[in-house]
Amino acid sequence: QGQLAESGGGLVQPGGSLRLSCTTSGSILNYYSIGWVRQAPGKEREGLACFSRSEGRMYYADSVKGRFAISSDNAKNTVYLQMNSLKPEDAAVYYCAADPQCVALVTTKVPSSYKYDYWGQGTQVTVSA
Repeated sequence: QGQLAESGGGLVQPGGSLRLSCTTSGSILNYYSIGWVRQAPGKEREGLACFSRSEGRMYYADSVKGRFAISSDNAKNTVYLQMNSLKPEDAAVYYCAADPQCVALVTTKVPSSYKYDYWGQGTQVTVSA
């Protein structure tokens, strides 16, 4: 829908780090929960992390808890995903998404039929030696 723009993907070695950025509008940042979802080839979408504006807290999927961190810079209308200790199984296309609640943004398997209110174009993350 053009209102979420991801950047920061690339190739990283196992154990390395990357920081993804999601630039959006102030209205989305102020009124929606924003998070990160990834999709590897042949797999369902996987919710990873979410910042709940209404609750003022972050949620994480168990698969990334302790390794990934979501944060936001309101002045820049940007949400970040800091990814540390990357593993080959973290390789996927990473999407920024916005929804009224965080539920679908941290769900392990997101049905293909589910439509987020806002969805970015994705950024590729490759983890390989």
